[in-house]
Amino acid sequence: MAKRKLLIDVDCGIDDAQALMIALASPEAEVLGITCCFGNATIDHVCKNVLRVLQVCNKMEIPVFRGTSCSLLSEGRHVYSHFGGDGLGDAGDPTSPGLEYLQKEDAVHALIRIINAHPGQISLVALGPLTNLALAVKLNPTLPKMLNKLYIMGGNLEGRGNRTICAEFNFALDPEAAYIVLNDFTCPTYIATLEFARENSLTMEFFKDWVNQDSVKARFMKTITARCLPQNNQFVSYDSFAMAAALDESVILEYLECAVTVELKGNFTRGMLILDLNDKLKKEQKVFLMKKCNLEKFKEQIWSALQ
Repeated sequence: MAKRKLLIDVDCGIDDAQALMIALASPEAEVLGITCCFGNATIDHVCKNVLRVLQVCNKMEIPVFRGTSCSLLSEGRHVYSHFGGDGLGDAGDPTSPGLEYLQKEDAVHALIRIINAHPGQISLVALGPLTNLALAVKLNPTLPKMLNKLYIMGGNLEGRGNRTICAEFNFALDPEAAYIVLNDFTCPTYIATLEFARENSLTMEFFKDWVNQDSVKARFMKTITARCLPQNNQFVSYDSFAMAAALDESVILEYLECAVTVELKGNFTRGMLILDLNDKLKKEQKVFLMKKCNLEKFKEQIWSALQ
């Protein structure tokens, strides 16, 4: 059986690392490249974090591309603190590979080149702000037709944000990019929202057992999460849901299909995902919002990532 060809776009913090490790551990996946975007950390830290994950997983042959360092409008001065200043819990390792291991080609052109080289075969998994994707589709408007599927972690269903009052982190950091991607990407698009991830949280007991496995990968995960432990007795690996769905459709049991867009002008709602449940926008393109998860299958995927 042919492997699933993946391109993965990340702003590599701890949950991106977890999602990457799921893909890298999967015998069904062929990761053709990893593109980096600002988000959980500065772009240089994001690139270093991806290389560090690849080193831990013995997958240094996978090419890594440096992408955008700010939003399309270069808005704001972002504070990088949720996963520590470096995105991986400030648990530095002097033996980690440096930026010299990056490809010379930039992330946006790499996305276009790799997708065009494998028409209809690649699923793109986007786990950070959508800036690289937005730039890619503006450079090459036919790009979405060349994709198999697009999986996104981002947005929210109920107008309650975690970055601003009404917006989820990834969409809030670049609302224009999210707007462009959700309007210009016409391939089948699947979204793991903020609420979906939180409603499918795992327990701290699972988390402790997970990071205490006897493996190099588990010890790495325990190290980078030491200062960023799950809150309220819940372990939510946000980005891992999009990755899990990309690898195995049966992990998601139910979707809400509807047209969506992103609010750009609201004083409080800028960056909020808008659901067009009554078809007021008359958009032909619909997306699939994840609603129900097979948690046992998800736990199997995330457990295997550290073995």
